[in-house]
Amino acid sequence: MTQAPTAAALQGLRVIDMTRVIAGPYATQTFGDLGAEVIKIERPGEGDDVRRVGPPWIEGREGNLSTYFMAVNRNKQSVALDFAQPEGADLLRQLIKDADILVENFRPGTLAKYGLGYDDLKQLNPRLIYCSVSGFGQTGPYASRSGYDYLAQAMAGAMTVTGLPDGEPGGGPLRVGIPMADIFAGMQATVAVLAALHHRTATGEGQAIDVSLFDAQFATMLNPAACWLNAGQELPRTGNDHPSAAPYGVYPVDDGHILIATFNDREFVRLAAALGHAEWSTDDRFSSNGARVANRAALKQCVTDALKGKTRAEWVDHLNKATVSCGPINAMPDLETDPHVIDRDMIVEMEHPVLGKIRAPASAFRMTKTPPTYRTAPPLVGENTDEVLHRLLGLTPAELTALRAKQIV
Repeated sequence: MTQAPTAAALQGLRVIDMTRVIAGPYATQTFGDLGAEVIKIERPGEGDDVRRVGPPWIEGREGNLSTYFMAVNRNKQSVALDFAQPEGADLLRQLIKDADILVENFRPGTLAKYGLGYDDLKQLNPRLIYCSVSGFGQTGPYASRSGYDYLAQAMAGAMTVTGLPDGEPGGGPLRVGIPMADIFAGMQATVAVLAALHHRTATGEGQAIDVSLFDAQFATMLNPAACWLNAGQELPRTGNDHPSAAPYGVYPVDDGHILIATFNDREFVRLAAALGHAEWSTDDRFSSNGARVANRAALKQCVTDALKGKTRAEWVDHLNKATVSCGPINAMPDLETDPHVIDRDMIVEMEHPVLGKIRAPASAFRMTKTPPTYRTAPPLVGENTDEVLHRLLGLTPAELTALRAKQIV
């Protein structure tokens, strides 16, 4: 669904989006969802690298419009501008002069070569919040390296706790199937910018923000990091089992699999009763979480045997009625028709200028006064160049034609 503008939390703020791929665009899309004006600066003719990351492609646009791009670029205006040319860099500085936020994800030092680093731009706009998102940060021995999600998952420890244990078929380090380091970095960038906005409200000062995929992934390692740093123990890979709780994992039923999650003794008592084995609660092997983890294999077999005879739907209904955390393992076709997804409007529809209607997951925010809005679909490369440069910089059609002839826009 396309929504008309309403009261928006970030209405009136202007974001210059100099990001590509996932982490930076995810952050700037969030600002757009919350009502900010987001101007996405793209290379003329090429645009964001992720436009060409596929398959899969949008049908009829093979090779130049991937479904990936659609995930993180709604509520943005695309301006095609070559800032490697001095005239293009000057136009960009004019846009930045009155902006509130700039988000970029070039390698450290790249924008400074064009007079577009923070030290340059804070002289032009002292209130500017300048957020840099990179692979490894603006400082440190890895700062100059390129970085992608997969690399951050590997180097920041996520793959050491993801996957089946060594010795099992298919055992070994495994990446998470969605770009978690990118997503974490985008979230961290969003939070940091909002904090900087609050500081600016109090002081009038902008600031530079340094977020990296590596830092974001490491900061979210939580229990594996705390376990090592405070107990000197490494958490192992446990596949679909939780390293510190049982039963907490995937179990087969007559027509597939379900996920059962019992994280405390009270819930295990309810699970045991619901499975017809109340005696498990007083069995020394299973009566406490520590005992259940120590006897994980035996417990898993007991639960698996008890689940025979019913389908996924039957067990999900039965166990939830017994106040046991349980659910199906849904694929995207399941989620599209899931009643909870439908009731909470978790899929939004927007009108694309070429493709017609496109759909995407909605924002996760539910806000009573300033909810997210979905105003425009992800733009074509340079779709808004003329309108933005005329509206904000006063460029005439003749001036725009001259810039186009020089391949600046």
